[in-house]
Amino acid sequence: MPRTDVNRFAEMEVFARVVERGGFSAAARASNVSASAVSKLVARLEARLGTRLVHRTTRRFQLTPEGQAFYERSVAILADLGDAERSAGAGERPAGRVRLNSSTSYISHILAPLLPRFLELHPEIELDIVQTDRVVDLLSDRTDIAIRAGPMPNSALMARKLGSTRMTIVAAPTWIARHGLPRTIEDLDRQDRLGFGYARAVKGWPLRTTDGEDIVLPTVGRVRMSDGEGIRRLALAGVGPARLAAFTIRDDLAEGRLVPLLEDANPGDEEAFHAVFIGQSASLPARARALLDFLAEHGQVA
Repeated sequence: MPRTDVNRFAEMEVFARVVERGGFSAAARASNVSASAVSKLVARLEARLGTRLVHRTTRRFQLTPEGQAFYERSVAILADLGDAERSAGAGERPAGRVRLNSSTSYISHILAPLLPRFLELHPEIELDIVQTDRVVDLLSDRTDIAIRAGPMPNSALMARKLGSTRMTIVAAPTWIARHGLPRTIEDLDRQDRLGFGYARAVKGWPLRTTDGEDIVLPTVGRVRMSDGEGIRRLALAGVGPARLAAFTIRDDLAEGRLVPLLEDANPGDEEAFHAVFIGQSASLPARARALLDFLAEHGQVA
């Protein structure tokens, strides 16, 4: 059993300073205590945990793997404590840090233009935006809200729908000049096609034949990429055709940078977007609920 008189948060704060300042002396100056006091505190911490956190020499300071893991968890815990204190002090006033996870496409085309307005409305909210198309575990990643594309699987997550977007196959005029304009599904099937480098709900490009049959054309190509905005840029560069969300290519189509392909074979399917979170929206901290409500009103992809 841990001793009840141990101030574990103070230990974490000092240890984090040791790591961030690169040694005991620098951490001691930042904490306004002696270097020997900091060294003894870290030694007591190691004794209590039963593991070595740092390798000490006269010239070198190096974290052990256990020390690195403890530092990362300590920083997360201290940040959460700061958020809890700010939230308690603010009551229902939206204040503090919100961690948002979203795809590059949504951030570039929807979120970024909205941010100035949101930050003006909520001057006490800080945003930590993680940009990735990878589906993250909200709990382990300490994410408050994640923007996800595609159908919602059965899970414990709650969601607010942010609309749906039509999918369109497109290519750059430079690619068409080199390979010709595909006029049939068979023409397109003979070409390399840009695809995603991770598993998706629909494993290919849905198309409708002239006989009215719905098929899925496999994404077969020499180039794959991990995010939709990257695929859009490859398509713009003439690397190959791509199947992209309408909200990401609206301006490209209007200005002729991309050309739609086989629109008569487009089945008209749409991809849904959701803001997902853990628990009921009413139980979210005021800062996270403010962002969720703002996205539901202004962050629609349609």
